[in-house]
Amino acid sequence: MQEILKEAMREREGNRIPYSTFIELALYHPEYGYYMKKKEKIGRAGDFFTSSNVSSLFAKQFSRFFMRLVSDKIVPPIICEIGAGTGRFARDVLTEWRTSDPQSFSKLRYLIIETSPYHRKVQLEMLSQFVNVTQYAALADIPKGFEGIVFANELYDAFPVDVVEQQNDMLYEVSVGLKDQHLEEVIHPLQKKEILQYLERHRLHLKNGQRLEIPLAMGRFVQELSRRVKQAVFVTVDYGYINDEWMHPSRREGSLRGYYEHQLVRNPLERPGEMDLTAHIHWDELQLAGEAAGLHTMLRMKQRSFLLSTGILQHLVNHQDRNPFSEASKQNRAIRSLILSGGMSDAFDVMIQQKGIPQLKLERYMDFTVCPASL
Repeated sequence: MQEILKEAMREREGNRIPYSTFIELALYHPEYGYYMKKKEKIGRAGDFFTSSNVSSLFAKQFSRFFMRLVSDKIVPPIICEIGAGTGRFARDVLTEWRTSDPQSFSKLRYLIIETSPYHRKVQLEMLSQFVNVTQYAALADIPKGFEGIVFANELYDAFPVDVVEQQNDMLYEVSVGLKDQHLEEVIHPLQKKEILQYLERHRLHLKNGQRLEIPLAMGRFVQELSRRVKQAVFVTVDYGYINDEWMHPSRREGSLRGYYEHQLVRNPLERPGEMDLTAHIHWDELQLAGEAAGLHTMLRMKQRSFLLSTGILQHLVNHQDRNPFSEASKQNRAIRSLILSGGMSDAFDVMIQQKGIPQLKLERYMDFTVCPASL
């Protein structure tokens, strides 16, 4: 990976590459990129967890929401999951659907867009019992005119970002270069037009010493996604901030980090190709880019609020046994871990958007008296 990065730098003016190029290579290089390697990444033996690793209840709750959309003929029975990881979420959704509504399950199609050959192989093993699953390596492989549900869990936080920093009342771009054969950050006056337009569009004014990631790749992906979709409900689960939150003093160092064996690595340059890289997403940009591409944002709320408003508490089990390892005890613990303050759901939001479905009324599917809708 070091040689690949050096070669990329030699081809650029100033022998430096944008952070977005560094992240693209470190995560997605066909042979040496972190996500492309034959390596366990998610779960206890990997480098990070996702909510679907906590309990199958996470996916089951979304499955019930999806089933109601289909049963009311809001969308046809087609789900497209982008970035499915190990396939665990897909397995749990399909299992719940098959158990709850075998008749509609017979018509259900589950599409997966997965860049990583390793993860596609893992998914095939995880989903071997289901014949209604189809994998694609890229968004461009999906036929245009898609209709159904588009689901993405922790997708955009792994997209390449550019990095800017304000110093001495001047904006600089933070790039990646070499010093004594070691990777180092290099700052230079910001000249990239796209970044300047992004900051102006969102009215973001950095203070001296403040750093911020710019998610240009996310905006481009949303545009391409919309071009391939005719009618759909889009459900995005991720961690991030709105613009006002980005301007808070506690965010002055930005959010780009690495994770290696479940340990936070503050220097993103430390283990290129060997560790996960992630940055909190910009919710305002996801909404704005979506609106520009024809995706109407209906709500954004905390993951905890989504799970509560869709009825997860109905699955708490009354039990008399004192065995902490019983199925009832484990299920109740999983629900608590998903909804209690201080747990994973504090960090995650759920955004729901629609394209071409103006008749969709979310109050039919979510109890907003439990958790009010928000944007």
